[in-house]
Amino acid sequence: MTLTALVLVLAAAVAHSIWNIVAAKSSGSGVPFLFWGAVLSTLIWGVAVPFTGGIGSSGPGPFLLAVVVSGLLHVLYMLVLQRGYRSGELSTVYATARGSGPVLTVLVSIVLFGERPGAVSLGGVALVIAGVVAFGLIGRRRAAGAAAPPRAGSARRWDPAIVFGLLTGVAIAVYTLWDVYMVNSFGLAPVAFMVGTSLAQAVVFGGMLGAQSVRAGRDAGRDAGRDADGAGAIRRLRGELRVSWRRLLVFGVLSPLSYILVLTAATMAPLSLVAPMRELSVVLVGLYGAFRSHENNPGLRLTAAVVVVCGVVLIGM
Repeated sequence: MTLTALVLVLAAAVAHSIWNIVAAKSSGSGVPFLFWGAVLSTLIWGVAVPFTGGIGSSGPGPFLLAVVVSGLLHVLYMLVLQRGYRSGELSTVYATARGSGPVLTVLVSIVLFGERPGAVSLGGVALVIAGVVAFGLIGRRRAAGAAAPPRAGSARRWDPAIVFGLLTGVAIAVYTLWDVYMVNSFGLAPVAFMVGTSLAQAVVFGGMLGAQSVRAGRDAGRDAGRDADGAGAIRRLRGELRVSWRRLLVFGVLSPLSYILVLTAATMAPLSLVAPMRELSVVLVGLYGAFRSHENNPGLRLTAAVVVVCGVVLIGM
C-alpha cells in the first residue's frame, strides 16, 4: 500500500468513527435524522462534483445503475445500524459491524470467486470472531448483573447488539464489494458517486417518512387526508432539523468524506488491504464508548477492540 493510500484510509477511519458516534447519539431520531443527513450530504458535497472529475469516465447508464443500487444498500445499512445502536452499547455494535464486514468479504471470496487465503488471513478471521464474541460476553455480563434472573426457558439466546451488528456487517460487505467494483470497473468519480448515492438515500428516506405519516394518520383515525399526513411529516422534519442541526452538519460532512476517501484509496491499492485498514476506527469508537460514555469494563472492551483490529489487519496481509 502506498503512503498516499495509507493516509487516506487512516483519515477515513477517523472521520468514520466520529460520524458513527454522532449517529449513535441520534439513534432514537429514526428516519428524519437519516433523511436530513442524506440531504445535507448531497448539498454539501454536490458543489465539489464539477471540481473532482464530474461523474468520471463512465456514461450516465452505469452511473445511474451504480448509485441506485448503492443507495438502496446504504439505506439498508443505515437502518440496521440505527436499530443496533438503539438495542445495545455503542462499542459492541460498532466493533461487531466493522469487524464482521472484512470477514464476510473473505468468505464470499472463497465461496464465489475461488480465492484461497493463506494461514495469516485465516488467523485474522479467527481473531475477529474472538473479538466479536468477547464484546458480546462483556455486554451480557452487564445485562445479567442489572436485571433479575430470567425465568426458565425465557433467557435471551442472542444479544440484539451482536445480531444487528452482524447484520450491519453483511450490509457493509455487500455495498463495499459493489461500490469498489463499480468505481474501478467503470471509472466512476468517487465524489459524484457518493453524492448520487446520498441523493438516492434521501429519496428513499423521504418516501419512508411519508409512508410512516400516512400510517400514523390512519391509526389515529384522522380523516384530513393527504394534507394532514404531509403536514405531520413536515413537522417531524422541522423538529429534527431544529434539534439536531449540529449533529446533522457533522454527519453531512464526515459520512460522505469517510467513504470518498476509502473509494479513492481503493483505486490506488487492493481492496483486501484497504478494507481491513479502515477498521482501525473500531479502536477509536471503543475508546470513546469505554471512557466517554462510561460503558462497563473499559479495559476488556479496549482489549476486544484491539483484537478485532489485529484480526482485520491480518486479513489484509
